[in-house]
Amino acid sequence: MAFSNEQLERYSRHIILQEVGAKGQKKLMDAKVLIIGAGGLGAPAALYLAAAGVGTIGIADADEVDLSNLQRQVIHSTPDVGKAKVLSAKESMNAINPEVTVNTYQEFVDASNITDLIADYDFIIDGTDNFPAKFLINDACVLSKKPFSHAGIIRFKGQLMTYVPGAGPCYRCVFREPPPPEAVPTCRQAGVIGAIGGIIGSLQAMETVKFIIGKGDLLTGSLLTYDALKMEFRKIKLPKAKNCAVCGESPSILKPFDYEQAVCKL
Repeated sequence: MAFSNEQLERYSRHIILQEVGAKGQKKLMDAKVLIIGAGGLGAPAALYLAAAGVGTIGIADADEVDLSNLQRQVIHSTPDVGKAKVLSAKESMNAINPEVTVNTYQEFVDASNITDLIADYDFIIDGTDNFPAKFLINDACVLSKKPFSHAGIIRFKGQLMTYVPGAGPCYRCVFREPPPPEAVPTCRQAGVIGAIGGIIGSLQAMETVKFIIGKGDLLTGSLLTYDALKMEFRKIKLPKAKNCAVCGESPSILKPFDYEQAVCKL
């Protein structure tokens, strides 16, 4: 594939990188990434992946933009209040890069649709804010052999890890089961500093780019945590659990299931 003059200019800072080059940029332009959740994590991830030239980006979220979202969900703006988040996100992504194909899914993601939803994508980003959704995404990706990036944020802290089939533990290896309802406060209850979403969501975009171009070390087998108040990153090694219910030696989870309605509201 020959690049147009406009593409050469748009992606010039990528193409001059030895680790990316024309070959890596072509991989990005051919790639398909699905982002589940158009909120604090999904917003920066979507913007950077669109800017990077990822050819097809799907974005799934059932919600509409609320005024309280704008403190952290930088893909939306004040005139978007009341608009479907996926449509607001698509407009912002295409404003940055009209070449990117953005597929929108204004629906709740649950066990009935997630397998079909992720089927055509090369990499999945978990931008949700609740444990049932995170376990659902993990299980579906493991069962469908899809790589994905997990992340979570609350208050001034964030964390992320990357799952690649056959290359490390999954989310359930580490956390096993969702905590009891109300045991862990949500961002709505506990608060979250807006910039933490930008930091962690951008790291998810970086993991996605590295996976697509096949360069660098991914967070497979590691959990990266960040404390903004201490300005401290920690990288924690994660073992693969032989008795994991979905990726272990004798798995008991053979298809995705819902702990409860998996609502993507981050």
